[in-house]
Amino acid sequence: MLGEASKLTPDESNAFMLKVLKRVGGRRSVVVGASNPGTDNLTRFAKAAMDAGAAGLMVAPIQGLKHDDQVYGYWAEVFARLGPGVPVCYQDYPQTTGVHTSVAVLNRLIDDFPNLVMLKHEESPGLSKITALRAAAADGSRRRVSILVGNGGLHLPQELRRGADGAMTGFAYPEMLVEVCRLFHAGEVEGAEDLYDAYLPILRHEQQMGFGLAIRKEVLHRRGALRSAAMRHPAPRLGKVDHVELDGLMARLERRLAAMS
Repeated sequence: MLGEASKLTPDESNAFMLKVLKRVGGRRSVVVGASNPGTDNLTRFAKAAMDAGAAGLMVAPIQGLKHDDQVYGYWAEVFARLGPGVPVCYQDYPQTTGVHTSVAVLNRLIDDFPNLVMLKHEESPGLSKITALRAAAADGSRRRVSILVGNGGLHLPQELRRGADGAMTGFAYPEMLVEVCRLFHAGEVEGAEDLYDAYLPILRHEQQMGFGLAIRKEVLHRRGALRSAAMRHPAPRLGKVDHVELDGLMARLERRLAAMS
């Protein structure tokens, strides 16, 4: 959603997917984003991904779904097209899709489609949705699905406390997301919060709507993960003052991490 997938041609999307899957080998650790406004295109790309060794798919509902029956009907068709053997992550990101998925329809989908195995929770504000979903499965009468959160990890500590299992989201320091989740699930909750706090200024800075991806790519470039921070047009560009601000935030983070070690 935040990246530049929408700017790729179909051939580029397929080539990129195959390159990543080849790089990770046979570990089946890659969930491939297959969202598409056309269900035929979605299922065609999904088959190519699964045939190439993907662990599963992430799909967001199409725009324009207005009520629970429409949401359920869309997913019923998608699951029928994909088949029962394809694990699916529901990307719930109404800020972009405009589709507000109720807890009731999510529970209905979980009950009816065993291959719905994960929710990518990105609704904001939406902490109460995590609480409600976990409560609905608390007595064992309903299947418990994994909940991974997005939004750059902006609310990660609170989401973990509500019952999220981890994060599946972009951030220029992904090691923070990994370590916060590890510490939390190891029972070191305060340590997880302290580590998160150290990164919060730069995480918050990266969350600027319409501009954050440019910041993220620049940080990843500086850290050696990307050869270039260039973005495809149309896209924002960092100016001189933006670079100076980023210098300060990255230096501040390094000082805080050094003090914590």
